[in-house]
Amino acid sequence: MSTDPGLRRLVLRTVLAAFPGPVPPEWAVRLLADGLGGCTLFGGNVADREQLAGLTAALHGAGREVLIAIDEEGGDVTRLAHATGSPYPGNAALGVVDDPELTRRIYRAIGDELAAVGIDLNLAPTVDVNIADDNPIIGTRSFGADPARVAQHSAAAVTGLQAAGIAACAKHFPGHGATTADSHLTLPTVAVPVAVLRSRELPPFAAAIGAGTRAVMTGHLRVPELTGDDPATFSSAALVDLLRVEYGFTGTVISDALEMAGATATAGGVPAAAVRALTAGADLLCLGAAVDPRLVERVVAAVCDAVTAGRLPATRVEQAAGRVSALAGWTCRRSGPGQPAAGQPDLGYEVARRAIRVEGSLSGLAGAEPLVVQLESGSTIAEGQVPWGLAGRLPGVVRMGPGDASAERVRTLAGPRPVVLVGRHLHRSPALRTLVEKLATDHPTVVVEMGWPSSWRPSGTDAFVTTHGASRATGTALTRTLGFAPDPPG
Repeated sequence: MSTDPGLRRLVLRTVLAAFPGPVPPEWAVRLLADGLGGCTLFGGNVADREQLAGLTAALHGAGREVLIAIDEEGGDVTRLAHATGSPYPGNAALGVVDDPELTRRIYRAIGDELAAVGIDLNLAPTVDVNIADDNPIIGTRSFGADPARVAQHSAAAVTGLQAAGIAACAKHFPGHGATTADSHLTLPTVAVPVAVLRSRELPPFAAAIGAGTRAVMTGHLRVPELTGDDPATFSSAALVDLLRVEYGFTGTVISDALEMAGATATAGGVPAAAVRALTAGADLLCLGAAVDPRLVERVVAAVCDAVTAGRLPATRVEQAAGRVSALAGWTCRRSGPGQPAAGQPDLGYEVARRAIRVEGSLSGLAGAEPLVVQLESGSTIAEGQVPWGLAGRLPGVVRMGPGDASAERVRTLAGPRPVVLVGRHLHRSPALRTLVEKLATDHPTVVVEMGWPSSWRPSGTDAFVTTHGASRATGTALTRTLGFAPDPPG
């Protein structure tokens, strides 16, 4: 039996697809003309600013009220600058500097750059309160571990983005900061009473809603007292009773990527996850990055079948589609791409410089031409393969990973020179942690931590430096802090 064309169009309106490459494929253009809500762009869609502006223009021209979304958080998560690293420090650095006006200015600058290339919706800011030092997916994407501070900066970020005409999306509701598992790979659990959520995880969402955020993204995480065995994405208690009724949110609820294991593990695939998310109260279904026309059609068919069978009220789909259209209508106040935005690297550098903390003394590096070793420990799925650190920025930087790193090798390469070890989340890697601890016992050593700072401090180091992120702006500030010949902020 064929699907009712009106119902199909309504369902398509609730879907946020994606595609590979710098040019929209024919199927994406066709589905946008049929009513597809929009597309999320990733690093692979971005070659340069001129190409990106042309891509967004083609997508906007393919349908009515098309939403084009992107994850442009600054710091370690960037799509616009995926080839070079972001010129803006991330949330952890902004939280450490703790100047909400600077946070507003940084996010306004990001918003201006997005507007210039025709983006409508930024899937940012991350407003999770990073309670767990070993959180594998939030970390430096968070403004900090203090709910009041995170709330202030969340509101400032929303204000800055939306002043540029870019819809903000506060994520990941009801709060991903206390997890020690990555929802891309599994379903994390936050086993606390709802009263703890209200005092710890939820103040930043309340602040973002108070600042007028146009969207909130769900988290694929389980809070047993609130969501039972399901992630919040599938929980009407979380998305309706808590978010809409208690916190008064009237905008668009966007699901985190439904391809993630935190959603598919309990739903049994992306189409089933789409039905469950819509039923629970989500409005716009972010499918993820691995999207093709067959997946979109399977999602649409699953939702249409659920409506036809009476498992999903048609009014719920109509409500969701209406909220997506309202979001698109708000972004349409900006008539196409804005003027080219050059960015504000000096602003990004200044914030990054102020966020660096030095424990100990760097005086041993002066005039010593130290050996710089970048200890590679991979990147998260959210970050992707974005350049970071000092490799490629300074000559002679040696890269080592857990498989080939040893204190003996570093000593041999360094000779009498001091060593600067640069890494991210060093304490999480037994091999890299052992290297640092052994080397520092009998060799002049400076350690630079560019991830979320933990309590680990190896004994014997001359200095321990925390940067609170690994953006290009932070790399520039770090070269100057260490006394190396700097490259310009831009």
